[in-house]
Amino acid sequence: MPEPTKKDEMSNGEKESVAPDSSEVPMPTPEISLEVSPPPPEQPVETEGKDPQPIEVIKPVQPEPVENGSKEPEPEAVVVGAKEQVESVNSEVKEAPSPCSPPPPVWSLGEGQAPEDLDKPVDTPPLSSLLIERPQGGSITVGGDISFVAKVEAQDLLRKPTIKWFKGKWMDLASKTGKHLQLKETFDRRTKIHTFEMHIIKAKDNYAGNYRCEVTYKDKFDSCSFDLEVKELEQSQSVDIRSAFKRSSEGHEDAGDLDFSGLLKHREPKQDETPEVDVWEILKSARPDQYEKIAFEYGITDLRGLLKRLKKTKKEEKKSEAFAKKLDPAYQVDKGGKIRLVVDLADPTVELKWYKNGQEIRPTPNQRKFIFEQKGTQRIMVINNCGLNDDAAYSVAAGEEKCTTELFVKELPVKITKEIEAVKTTVNERIELACEVSEEGAQVKWCKNGVEVPTGPRSRYRVKSEGLKHWLIIDDASKEDTGTFSLMASGGTSEAKVQVELKPLKIIQDLQDMTVLLGQPLKMHCEIFPGNVPGRWYRNGQLIQSNDRINILQRAKNHRLEIVNSTIHDAGDYTFVPEGYSQSLCAKVHIVDPPRVHLESLNFPDNTVTIVAGNKLRVEIPISGEPAPRVVWMKGERVILDSGHRVRAETFSDHTSLTIDIAEKEDTGNYKIVLQNEAGEAGASIKVKVVDIPDPPEVPLVTEVGGDWCSMTWEPPIYDGGSPILGYFIERKKKQSSRWMRLNFDLNKETTFEPKKMIEGVPYEVRVFAVNAIGVSKPSEPSKAFVPLAVTSEPTMLVVDDVTDTTVTMKWRPPDTIGAAGLDGYLVEYCIEGTDDWRVTNKELTEKTKYTITGLPPEAKILVRVRAINAAGASTPRTLQHSILVKEVIEPPKIRIPRHLRQTYTRKVGEAVNLVIPFMGKPRPKVSWLKEGQTVDPTQVTIRNTDCDSIIFIRKAERKHSGKYDMKVEVENHVDTAIVDIQIVDLPGPPQCVKIDEVWGGNVALDWTPPKDNGNAAITGYTIQKADKKTMEWYTCIEHYHRTCITITELVVGNEYYFRIYSENMVGLSEGATQTKDSALIVKEGMQLKNPEYIDHDFKEPPKFTQPLINTFAIAGYNATLNCSVRANPRPKVIWMKNKIAIIDDPRYRMFSNQGVCTLEIRKPSPYDGGMYSCKAINYLGDALVECKLEVKGGFTFSELMQRGVPLHLIDKYMSETKAVEQPEK
Repeated sequence: MPEPTKKDEMSNGEKESVAPDSSEVPMPTPEISLEVSPPPPEQPVETEGKDPQPIEVIKPVQPEPVENGSKEPEPEAVVVGAKEQVESVNSEVKEAPSPCSPPPPVWSLGEGQAPEDLDKPVDTPPLSSLLIERPQGGSITVGGDISFVAKVEAQDLLRKPTIKWFKGKWMDLASKTGKHLQLKETFDRRTKIHTFEMHIIKAKDNYAGNYRCEVTYKDKFDSCSFDLEVKELEQSQSVDIRSAFKRSSEGHEDAGDLDFSGLLKHREPKQDETPEVDVWEILKSARPDQYEKIAFEYGITDLRGLLKRLKKTKKEEKKSEAFAKKLDPAYQVDKGGKIRLVVDLADPTVELKWYKNGQEIRPTPNQRKFIFEQKGTQRIMVINNCGLNDDAAYSVAAGEEKCTTELFVKELPVKITKEIEAVKTTVNERIELACEVSEEGAQVKWCKNGVEVPTGPRSRYRVKSEGLKHWLIIDDASKEDTGTFSLMASGGTSEAKVQVELKPLKIIQDLQDMTVLLGQPLKMHCEIFPGNVPGRWYRNGQLIQSNDRINILQRAKNHRLEIVNSTIHDAGDYTFVPEGYSQSLCAKVHIVDPPRVHLESLNFPDNTVTIVAGNKLRVEIPISGEPAPRVVWMKGERVILDSGHRVRAETFSDHTSLTIDIAEKEDTGNYKIVLQNEAGEAGASIKVKVVDIPDPPEVPLVTEVGGDWCSMTWEPPIYDGGSPILGYFIERKKKQSSRWMRLNFDLNKETTFEPKKMIEGVPYEVRVFAVNAIGVSKPSEPSKAFVPLAVTSEPTMLVVDDVTDTTVTMKWRPPDTIGAAGLDGYLVEYCIEGTDDWRVTNKELTEKTKYTITGLPPEAKILVRVRAINAAGASTPRTLQHSILVKEVIEPPKIRIPRHLRQTYTRKVGEAVNLVIPFMGKPRPKVSWLKEGQTVDPTQVTIRNTDCDSIIFIRKAERKHSGKYDMKVEVENHVDTAIVDIQIVDLPGPPQCVKIDEVWGGNVALDWTPPKDNGNAAITGYTIQKADKKTMEWYTCIEHYHRTCITITELVVGNEYYFRIYSENMVGLSEGATQTKDSALIVKEGMQLKNPEYIDHDFKEPPKFTQPLINTFAIAGYNATLNCSVRANPRPKVIWMKNKIAIIDDPRYRMFSNQGVCTLEIRKPSPYDGGMYSCKAINYLGDALVECKLEVKGGFTFSELMQRGVPLHLIDKYMSETKAVEQPEK
């Protein structure tokens, strides 16, 4: 535990006093202290010359513990020899403090009682209600153990009380627990008693002092003080100086520290042997430079502490030349008393000065505080009316010499001379509690029920004092002020009971019953006496809390409850209960609301309800009103009853409804609603509109007919069904057929239409449907039959193919539409630019879509047009938009290398090579090929050239065909070149020189060199196999190994192995393998290998898909792939199917299978490629099937599908599916 300061304030407010001795030896350590109390002034201690007389030290005996305070014990005089302190190094020495330095720290033992107060009665505070057993003081010897026990009864306590242990006034021992101090708590559930223990283990002498135990529970408080006395063991004065200044390391409580305490407090030091020499005498006679050598020789490790001790021992007590008798070490006086400080001078002529805390005391004529007297050689300073500020260090200087003492002023306990009187009053009255004490300006404490009363600026309590009187004032008393008030002084306590009662309740204005409209403010008011009495508001027995909508106000006697916007839930019985009274004020509040019809919640445009004929109509209209209103439905003058059969009205608490089971056209009209209650009347009306499908349109009329189209018109229907006509659907059929085909999928909003895509020469009929929001009408009567017939459309994509000095070659594409009579041929015409003289170039029709016009004048500009001819006549001509200059144009050559030929083109030996390299240029370019700068051998490589490309063909590739081929294209002086790199690869040869480097344990190290022939491709890895010499069955150890050395592990002990290695490149494994010449025998000494019998594992299994197909979306025109993975042994046969039909030899599909991963590639899918795709794997053990759905987004228009010859019913189905997919996306 840490050392406290010297002047520890005790629990009773007193201060301890410590007197230093007359020696001026400096204090070596804080532990070297003498705990003494000075004698009273009436019995001063005098010393003469070298041999000072014994100092009487007042040590208090163990006080009897009391509750809530301390009892002053009688002092006991103990004589301690002062001479022994000076002569012996091992005695307890205290340094004489300087006038300004504070006294050294010591432990407190508590204050003793003055001799003159022994016969005075002691005030005992009231017994506590918490502690049933209090800790008792005790006495132990140094190194002993002691325990203190406090018990609290928990019969009436809801939780464990809080306990604190203190030493002195302020030191909390909870933070000092360790090997010397332990705090324990236990609880006996049977007796309901808490036991608190404090154990002191191996006590030291500075553990002595006053201790205090405090127990707290809510507003209850109890404390008890007790003392501990630690006695020293009598020890021999002979101490080995060498063992005292050695560091102890024997594992006792002071291990690792300098053993000063054992030296200074007379503890029994551990002595190895009695010293044969006096080390002190050797040190005193030695030079300072020899101290370290002497300490090393005699085993003294703490040289610094030794030198400090030596310095103290060398100081000799000098006889004072100025003082015959010095001041006593300390003096004690009661507060208000008088003290005399006396010194005896050896030389009366010496000038004398007195000091207080280092400041000189100068006598003044009018001051009676300090009086200086002379009696022979004695010099006396008298201090009158001693106060607490006189508690200080005093010194007297005679010439150059000075002696010092310390004065301790003891404060007398403050006693209560007039007790507090009990008070009985009512709420809001003023309370004054008065008490008188024995001393003016005394510090007192006011408490309520044992708890100190707060007296801050915001507290309800005020404290006043005047002379000996003290008051506690409560300006506005409340019922909570009832209790026991007490005044605590250092010499006693006074208590009195205060009882505050309520005043009789008088109702000045009672609550009134109220009727309030819904949403209006509600204000309730009452007035009671006495004022300032709080209360609570209740509604239907539930407490009302203040919030944003509810305000609860109180001003003196007035109490108000205000509700900003009243609701239905605010109705009920209201009660106001004044706090502390059994009476209450009651009133009823009734909330009424005029009836309302809430049509706005229906979201009907213009309050119109539309219903399709034949359907059931039920309209629910929210209503409100308090009390619930009476509802009447009317149509015209007719009242609709709730008992109606087909049309009826029903009313509920929050809404009313109109029901029409089967709507008819006659139900259309206005319906009126009337609501009534005691708060008022309300009404509203809604319109019911019954709609149906429209009548069929009039017979359509065909006004114009074309080759595959016609123009038709019709009149709208007479009755639109009560809903506007949205559009029309048109259908047609062949006259001989009975199947009608719809021509438009989107509504036609006009009354005209042009059907197309009809077959020429076939009679047709058409009819029309009208559509409104309800549905589609019945069809109109069919039109008269008509037959389409027309010439073909004009040719398309007319372009110039070639131009020379006298000819122009034109090409085009057939017409988009060819009539029923077919296409007989084409007629080509031209004219000179600037004229309209069109000349026919071909006397006979040409069936080809390419024609060369000859005999043209050079450098002339001509215009060209083409007509399509059939049995119906000539079509509209297709004319070239710009004129053509008859002159040959030179186009520089340009080789367009395909993307896959821009890198090295690799093929295996034996495969065919067929490369097409397109180019451009006019006139026809000249093409030449070179291989590695040499002409290509036509017997090895076949080269064919056309006007626009060049083809290299090798029927069966060999490695000698590898190399770089240079292509050159020439047009007059213009040249373009390109290089094609062809690499023909083959299987590599086997590795070279495979040998066994080392065999150890179950491991074999192999080494080899790469093959001579790499197959014209880089070696990508090696495959290592092993074989047991007995069976010579080869097993693969590792594949795709990249290095040329390896260690084969986990070989069987006792077996003899051969190894072989294959080389691998991009083509595959080498055909042969290189085997080790020697075998590797795996042996282990001292063991016999027993070859176990193994049963071959059956790896066969039926097909099982480890990754299924996933539903996929594809974009029309972009390749799509479907992937899945299958596991089976033996390898299964994979079949792909679309809509349960196997896909066989279809060029639009490509199928791949690699390591069990199956892929189906669909090249540029169209919407017709969508559907259910399945993959089936089959082997002789079984089969497995997975499916997915493929949807192709985007695609063809209606006209494109017709051009491709797709049947109409498939087009109709495709267009419907396309719309169904697009609508959710929007």
